[in-house]
Amino acid sequence: MIEIPKDARQRAIASIERYFREHMDEPIGNVAAGGLLGFFLEEIGPLVYNQAISDAQERLRSRVDELDIELHEEVFGFWPKFDKARKRG
Repeated sequence: MIEIPKDARQRAIASIERYFREHMDEPIGNVAAGGLLGFFLEEIGPLVYNQAISDAQERLRSRVDELDIELHEEVFGFWPKFDKARKRG
């Protein structure tokens, strides 16, 4: 189960309570808002979490794929540099 820090939980419950006050016919109590938050975290939280992991994996894959471009070193580069320096000198 996905858990959030106590402070974030309190703020989320307050947000749910405000949403109900402003958008629903009846307000929701603190305990009910906490229960609703728990439901959302258990039911929908894993979906959001898994999507975030998938997004992070994709971003990391693209960065790993760029490693050969950013960090590529030419092989057998000694003699070409040597020959180029000899031609100049």
